[in-house]
Amino acid sequence: METLFIDKEIKYTGEQLSPHWIYKNFNIMGNAIVAFIGECDVKLNHMVDIEDVINNEPIYSKKMLSFIEENYNSSLVETVYKQRLLVTITKELIEKKNPSVKITRSGDDLYIENKKLSVSIATKSITSTLIHFALNIISEGAPVNAADLIQHAGITDIKGFAEEILKLYKAETSDINNAACKVRGVI
Repeated sequence: METLFIDKEIKYTGEQLSPHWIYKNFNIMGNAIVAFIGECDVKLNHMVDIEDVINNEPIYSKKMLSFIEENYNSSLVETVYKQRLLVTITKELIEKKNPSVKITRSGDDLYIENKKLSVSIATKSITSTLIHFALNIISEGAPVNAADLIQHAGITDIKGFAEEILKLYKAETSDINNAACKVRGVI
């Protein structure tokens, strides 16, 4: 699993959740996860979550920390497990950095004081599976009751935080692969 923090702002529109986006834009071939900061504005025509489309709930944030992952050898169900792992690692890291923050996870979403901190989706393309996971850096202007990393979680070094998540996630997925490889089959 290759990782990269992208040092330029990217506006996430939902179009980035497509096969080979990481490879075409950052020359990373194969399973990879990247992180970047930027506005998030996903209109209904680019929504992957059909429930959000039915409920007419587009996504908007002035500034988010986004993660996009692409896997070429995972089923959609396995990718949902990876998505939940990424969310859980993020929750644990926030709690480690700021033990006074009461953060809860419900499925693939994180909340602080019943305010939504994150958005996330896992989907399948014709060649791969994809994850988008993002956390509000600024909650002002969000269409829902939202929390953010700076004001509610006390995270101010967003790049360092993102790089730590990438490092922890890469180590955990590598350890899972090693755990699967080190056992002998039983009959």
